[in-house]
Amino acid sequence: MQFYHRHDPYLNNFRESIETRHILTVTKEEKLTEGLGSLHDFANGHQYFGVHKTNSGWICREWAPNATAIQLVGQQMGWNNTNPAYAYKALENGVWELQLDHHELQHEDLFKLRVQWPGGSGLRLPVWVNRVVQDEQTKEFSAQIWAPNKPYVWKNQAPTRVSRDQVLIYEAHVGMSAEEGRVNSFSAFTKVILPRIARMGYTVIQLMAIQEHPYYGSFGYHVSNFFAASSRFGTPDELKELIDTAHGLGIQVIMDIVHSHAVKNTQEGPGLFDGTPGMFFHTNERRDHPAWDSLCFDYSKNETLHFLLSNCKYWLTEYRFDGFRFDGVTSMLYLDHGLERSFDSYDLYFNDQVDEDACIYLSLANKLIKEVNPKALSVAEEMSGMPGLGASFDEGGMGFTHRLAMGIPDFWIKMIKEKSDEEWNVSQLYYELTNSRPEEKTISYAESHDQALVGDKTIIFRLADREMYSHMAIGQDSLIIDRALALHKMIRLLTASTNNGGYLNFMGNEFGHPEWIDFPREGNNWSYHYARRQWSLADSDALKYQFLNRFDEAMIELLRQVGKQKDTVRKPIHQHETDQVLVFQKGEYLFIFNFNPSQSFSDYGFACEAADFQIVLHTDQPEYGGFGRIDANILLESVPERDAAGTHRLMCYLPSRTALVVKRLPTPSIHRLKR
Repeated sequence: MQFYHRHDPYLNNFRESIETRHILTVTKEEKLTEGLGSLHDFANGHQYFGVHKTNSGWICREWAPNATAIQLVGQQMGWNNTNPAYAYKALENGVWELQLDHHELQHEDLFKLRVQWPGGSGLRLPVWVNRVVQDEQTKEFSAQIWAPNKPYVWKNQAPTRVSRDQVLIYEAHVGMSAEEGRVNSFSAFTKVILPRIARMGYTVIQLMAIQEHPYYGSFGYHVSNFFAASSRFGTPDELKELIDTAHGLGIQVIMDIVHSHAVKNTQEGPGLFDGTPGMFFHTNERRDHPAWDSLCFDYSKNETLHFLLSNCKYWLTEYRFDGFRFDGVTSMLYLDHGLERSFDSYDLYFNDQVDEDACIYLSLANKLIKEVNPKALSVAEEMSGMPGLGASFDEGGMGFTHRLAMGIPDFWIKMIKEKSDEEWNVSQLYYELTNSRPEEKTISYAESHDQALVGDKTIIFRLADREMYSHMAIGQDSLIIDRALALHKMIRLLTASTNNGGYLNFMGNEFGHPEWIDFPREGNNWSYHYARRQWSLADSDALKYQFLNRFDEAMIELLRQVGKQKDTVRKPIHQHETDQVLVFQKGEYLFIFNFNPSQSFSDYGFACEAADFQIVLHTDQPEYGGFGRIDANILLESVPERDAAGTHRLMCYLPSRTALVVKRLPTPSIHRLKR
């Protein structure tokens, strides 16, 4: 447990806090797994609770310590059923159980639970339910029996992750992935969108909004039923087919998992399942999330840990997801949820405002994930910079494989909004895009779904604004669009190439999707017009979106090649603030950026090793919407410095607002050998 020594000397001052946190986690794990052996054996709540078909019939169980009676009511026996044959029996420790013959429940039957408690009662959905559907007329949600006679047969093995240093994530929302104004399905996504993602070269798909949520417009972040895949997109088997097909294409699939809070809805969610607020959540002032209008889990409760850890294992085993992107980690880590804090001091990471119980849960969750699938990804959506988040558990960390670099989109927004092009400082750009904790792998991104929502703006919208509606047809000249296309490519290439763990793109942003995201709601007359993706824009030969789409494909392929190298460490080569030229190296590749908005350099030189280089990508190619000012067939040869023995310079033509990537050739050129 030495990561604070090896990576960050400042953490020596907090050695006691780090070691105490680690000891508390180990102690909690020992208590949870006593008599079981491992977290893998502990996290089986989904196999015990819920509704299960057995050889002898059906067995139904729920944990409801405050309940005085539980009755199963449903479509097959009448919603007002009081037949004692469908009454759960109380067992020990708040567990309730019902056993039924095979004929009494059928696949796709709808049901609910009538739960009674001292002083009241109410209809509830089972906490451990794995299938929930909504009535189109009444809009009410019901649990549904899901036990098909022929269970899904998996066809493909999950692909092996190529490199922890180069995870290429395509962030997607199944429902809004259709061109038409409707909720898209798992099946349509599999048939239409998956092949598109495969062609683009992304190695990981991150699926949003998988866990069931009553309000579609919540983007899936107000979860009600943690073990149920949202039925608005299709059946459990159709989701399995999506994941299975992606695996066959060599693509891993991770899901947004929401363990930071839960929806307040009482009939659908677990907040007042047995009439008491304290089953899984806080009962004091910490119960309500002040910013999200949701309920906060109490991670000190063993029952909460059992519920959430079982949830992790369920999605990994039942659906074969390849890992998770944990939502709202910052909110989990701090008692004040990290709201309106700058986190400019190490003291803020080790004080009485840190929720140590949440730290313990996240550490145990990552430990469990690795027990279930050692190759799984575990990405933290975390912006405070909590030390140790990406360090291994044995080193005293929480064990996430990656952290989202959440400061990068905010930085790009600030640059575009507040700085003129002439004020863009390349040294600042490189620092901001490479500033991460030394023990961590980070996922860099210029924009995600957050920047595409109504109330914010995507990069292309900030750069082009209303010109997007009038000058994106080929043949319509516009200096604004020329600038927007050039900077869109450069921003994304710089963000992607400086990553030290991976890169993320939200669907449609790769080709500069022109519309924001606005889910159906009362304010837009429940329209799906903006809750969709207009793929035809990128596929049209008449529009400029195709240029950005092609560039993204070329960039992703380049990143895949860069990631295959043994050496992927970033090394700054040249940073000239006045010229606005930036050069850095990753193994055999040099990344060269000229952010100068007006000045082109005909023979720009910078120090490099003695070698020959080939241009492998540049943003000025006509097929990417550029002006064709660079001849990609020219071999670039470094030349000896006149005044410095043994040093060389590479001379390049750098048009304004362009970037090029060159690769070192393994052997000298014929011209060099003749010299």
